[in-house]
Amino acid sequence: MPHLENMVLCRESQVSTLQSLFGERHHFSFPSIFIYGHTASGKTYVTQTLLKTLELPHVFVNCVECFTLRLLLEKILNKLSHLTSSEEGCSTEITCETFNDFVRLFKQVTKAESLKDQTVYIVLDKAEYLRDMEANLLPGFLRLQELTDRNVTVIFLSEIIWEKFRPDTGCFEPFVLYFPDYSIGHLQKILSHDRPPEYSPDFYAAYINILLGVFYTVCRDLKELRHLAVLNFPKYCEPVVKGEANERDTRKLWRNIEPHLKKAMQTVYLREVSSSQWEKLQKDDSDSGQLKGLSAYTHVELPYYSKFILIAAYLASYNPARTDKRFFLKHHGKIKKTNFLKKHEKITSLVTLQLLTLVSHDDQLEGPKYKCTVSLDFIRAVARTVNFDIIKYLYDFL
Repeated sequence: MPHLENMVLCRESQVSTLQSLFGERHHFSFPSIFIYGHTASGKTYVTQTLLKTLELPHVFVNCVECFTLRLLLEKILNKLSHLTSSEEGCSTEITCETFNDFVRLFKQVTKAESLKDQTVYIVLDKAEYLRDMEANLLPGFLRLQELTDRNVTVIFLSEIIWEKFRPDTGCFEPFVLYFPDYSIGHLQKILSHDRPPEYSPDFYAAYINILLGVFYTVCRDLKELRHLAVLNFPKYCEPVVKGEANERDTRKLWRNIEPHLKKAMQTVYLREVSSSQWEKLQKDDSDSGQLKGLSAYTHVELPYYSKFILIAAYLASYNPARTDKRFFLKHHGKIKKTNFLKKHEKITSLVTLQLLTLVSHDDQLEGPKYKCTVSLDFIRAVARTVNFDIIKYLYDFL
């Protein structure tokens, strides 16, 4: 399908496999499909695009949003109900508390004429969160086609491998499909496809080559690279817009963009500045303005648990050790000393971002020691994003 090939780049093998599994509309598809791969490897996009383009009846549910059994089951049933509501009039919201109720209600919802003789697809994104729910949920979804006697396929999207996903009690084995990381060639092709129409393909491809040459060693995330490509392109073509160079003056264009990209390296994954803020920040050429930028913004998009690690590191850096029991122990008594971090690898990203710095010698037997280097305003901003009042736990504010 040429239209689909233009929409989904560098995933021809996966698309072909999924189309083979889906078959014709009236065919019984494979009962369950497990799709896994790292973040930004195209799992969600390919699955959604394929189902929408082929106009197959489907519901898409994010398991992070539906964090309880009831929320998850009701979301699926109500989305299915809305698919058929046009022929049956206004439908009421369905309530469902157990998986047994779900099987019964699923049979009722899929009786609709519009779903007759068609495969219904249920897509569960972030499916690893199912493991934290009731024990019968995952095996039930894997056997949903058998339990309901309906033409239904459940598609699991996850970042972890099936071997770590499989229940200990055994279950029906899904068809497993792997989405590998995009190669640098794939990223070049995909990012070049986003070319603004007013510029030539060769000019934009040269820009993407420069961008990947700088960022590929530290960032393979397609979403982040797309953000960086949009954010930095105006600076790259600035000499062309001003008439100081033409599209073929790659050396001059590179000299203009190089310092800009070095500054942008500080914000990879961190995103403490929006596109508009970054644009404004670049107008100030002084180094002091750039250094102030890292601690001046009120929101930092670090991973959830990394924020707590950073907060804990700040407290450990600026509170006297004797105050630990006072702040963190309800019943003052003997407390077993444990290592704050068991593995050095858990905080390497914070060190790379210069939020923590190594203060111990490499040959120290007890393990590496770090000091938090961020300002009070910065850590307060981070703490607010996780609803943690850090002032209550700082000795200097007693």
